Amino acid sequence: MEKIQSLTNEQQRFIDQFMFDQVDQGIRVIDLNETPIIYNEKMKSIESMTLDDLSDKKITDLFQFHDERDSRLLQAIHHGKTTKNKKQTYLNYKGEEITTVNHIFPIHYDGKVIAAAEIAKDVTKIERLIRDNLNRQGNTRYRFDSIIGTSPEMKSIIENAKRATRTSSSVLIVGETGTGKELFVQSIHSGSSRGSGPYISQNCAALPESLIEGILFGTVKGAFTGAIERPGLFEEAEGGTLMLDEINSLPTSLQAKLLRAIQEKKITRIGDHKERPIDVRILATINEDPIEAITNNRLRKDLYYRLSVVTLFVPPLRERKSDIPLLVETFIKKYNQLFQMNVAEVSNEVFDLFYSYDWPGNVRELEHVIEGAMNFMFEEEALTPSHLPVHFQNKTKNETNTDHQVSANNQLTPLLEGESLRDRLYDIEQNFIIQTLEKYHYNVNRAAKELGISRQSLQYRMEKFNIKRP
Repeated sequence: MEKIQSLTNEQQRFIDQFMFDQVDQGIRVIDLNETPIIYNEKMKSIESMTLDDLSDKKITDLFQFHDERDSRLLQAIHHGKTTKNKKQTYLNYKGEEITTVNHIFPIHYDGKVIAAAEIAKDVTKIERLIRDNLNRQGNTRYRFDSIIGTSPEMKSIIENAKRATRTSSSVLIVGETGTGKELFVQSIHSGSSRGSGPYISQNCAALPESLIEGILFGTVKGAFTGAIERPGLFEEAEGGTLMLDEINSLPTSLQAKLLRAIQEKKITRIGDHKERPIDVRILATINEDPIEAITNNRLRKDLYYRLSVVTLFVPPLRERKSDIPLLVETFIKKYNQLFQMNVAEVSNEVFDLFYSYDWPGNVRELEHVIEGAMNFMFEEEALTPSHLPVHFQNKTKNETNTDHQVSANNQLTPLLEGESLRDRLYDIEQNFIIQTLEKYHYNVNRAAKELGISRQSLQYRMEKFNIKRP
């Protein structure tokens, strides 16, 4: 057999690069200067980059990192760290999102690290398909970018909610029906270390009292007629989050058992004597003033204090009307897709009606109004007052007429355009509390005494109005 002719160095490099380019995985190798020395065609395709984009550039010039701990490739080159089969999502230089599963490792020569290599499997399309399918099915978990609102009120609560993701403390979310409390609950869960664990939600007002205890804590066979061996929601939520909606609808006798479970981190199934340890975060919602719920015996005071380690107040729509255009745009986009329509604009007259309306049903009502209006449209591209539901138009007219009558027969300053009675009362209460607190140099006890309310009630209102001590 003839001896194979030796290859020149140039031919060897050509073959090496050719073979790298045939591999259906992205390959990148950087040297000690953090400069790419191998970058195959698949990696170029994944990141939509060319050799010119890489010329004389470090990895830190191509991608932004807060520090080197955020880059597994830098961890490999500087600290000899190996990472296997880890998913990462990042942006290329065009701002496009890329998701890959990577194997990253240092390359040693003579006992020293001389380079670091990255082998990447592109899963961007798969991730996008999964996400799109979940969105279409309505099964996706909400995240903070799902929350619509740029008003100062919403920015403040979103920021506070994000901070609550860092711990496993209980959170109580206060807000009227339809304000979007569950969006915050799911966003906190998704953004926390428990995000990969189960998320179990239960509306406490949706079930008869006789069933709730078994559903929460589980049952053992023979505990009562028809009882079977079944874990409760606490056990199903192990390692994750249990969301209790409308906690004020839970019977007070059961609230005591709930309090014990939260404090002791143990539950006992109905009919059983065995205590079972639990690792569950509780996120609860309430649709009324917690102090009023306590006063009227709908919420135990001790449970309130245990749940309200962190308290978030979701503002009603009437207190953040500047978010209406963004909400309307979002809902129109949603129903354009669902109804196969092409509504492109909303008339100024519609927005005038929306701004002057009090929205007792909050964001949920606004969405229903948009959905109803689009049901009355046929090939029109602009939503006008004629498309709005009749009951909404009549209610708006009646409220407007009432406002004019009050203004005509009252010596108080007339309501401004778009201002409702609730808006005015809200401002009056807020200003009065601030004035009283300032009078007593923010001594809460003395201010509460003059206002004729309890210290706890005043503190609740300070949270509600975002009143801070100077």
